[in-house]
Amino acid sequence: LRPGRITALVGPSGAGKSTLASLLCRFDRPDAGTITLGDSDYTNLTAASIRDHVTLLPQQPVIKAATVAANIAYGRPDASRAEIISAATAADADSFINELPDGYDTTLEEDGLTLSGGQRQRIAIARAILRDTPVLVLDEPTAGLDHDTAQRVLAPLRRLAAGKSTLLITHDPRVTDIADDIVVLRDGRLTWSNSTSAVCAS
Repeated sequence: LRPGRITALVGPSGAGKSTLASLLCRFDRPDAGTITLGDSDYTNLTAASIRDHVTLLPQQPVIKAATVAANIAYGRPDASRAEIISAATAADADSFINELPDGYDTTLEEDGLTLSGGQRQRIAIARAILRDTPVLVLDEPTAGLDHDTAQRVLAPLRRLAAGKSTLLITHDPRVTDIADDIVVLRDGRLTWSNSTSAVCAS
């Protein structure tokens, strides 16, 4: 994964795409081979150190029973209100947040049940923007979103990925449009592709 580039990882269900995400976030360890962060082997780094450098945007955004501001600052609780609003604006979330009863101080339900799928995703994108780590893992960021909603999150995703080493895991050919490189994972092998036709339906 190269700085400033988005690498889309595509392939059939069960090929191991989410396993790669788990390895990068140190939720799992490799049975063989090595993972390096810069020049450092993962085996020589603590899990906390790795997670200080890697942000995961999962398929199902985690929304806590807390205020909108607290949810955005979940990975950086020391963030100022101005930083939270700036991140939300970059994630295209500020307008709908300001329409909530108490704006950024509105308390959300667990799992964000009162929000739409696109709104939950944009809050998660704002959280990732606020963390601002050099490595970004996007795991099916448009899963479950309709066409219009998926299109609306693409611009915030581009802003989120700017300057970062980004792995974009997706089945969605619409999302590969924002990728600089496309890699296909099939039968345990990675191959480079320059065509979105490589995306395999689940």
